[in-house]
Amino acid sequence: MTDRGPGHFGAGIDVKPHAYDPLHQPELFEGVLARRILAFMIDVVIIFLPVALAAIFIFFFGIITLGFGFALYWLLGPGATIWAVIYYAVTLGSPASATLGMRVMDIQLRTWYGAPCYSVLGAVHAVLFWISVSALTPFVLLVGLFNDRRRLLHDIVLGTVAVNNPARAAALAGSRRF
Repeated sequence: MTDRGPGHFGAGIDVKPHAYDPLHQPELFEGVLARRILAFMIDVVIIFLPVALAAIFIFFFGIITLGFGFALYWLLGPGATIWAVIYYAVTLGSPASATLGMRVMDIQLRTWYGAPCYSVLGAVHAVLFWISVSALTPFVLLVGLFNDRRRLLHDIVLGTVAVNNPARAAALAGSRRF
């Protein structure tokens, strides 16, 4: 176990510094928390629409089958959960590192050291978000008001940070210079 310099210790663990500094790069965090709430609402609608269509289909299928089709309603809850986790895994794991709602709001999810999000992290992020919101609503949002990077509780636990996408950050930085 030799010392290989600062930020590195013993068993091959490399400690990386935070990539996003709110003091030197305030344009990355400007308005992120409010737009993140709006992005969440957009994502809920996107997740809800296929589930609602499935519920309508089951209803009509139940009528056609004289009530036997109504037994499919028990699949609606697990199906909605699986659909939501897949949605977050695929969209957060994409090159944009953002859900469709986050893309509309010009924000993206990154690791604390600046790497793009990946699918497993996106799925775990969604699950931990839903658990924390279920247990601590609305206190989960209050955490974001008391830290410089506007990270929520599940972001802190997972080591992620929501920032403005590069185009929005550049526009905000450019408007600040004049």
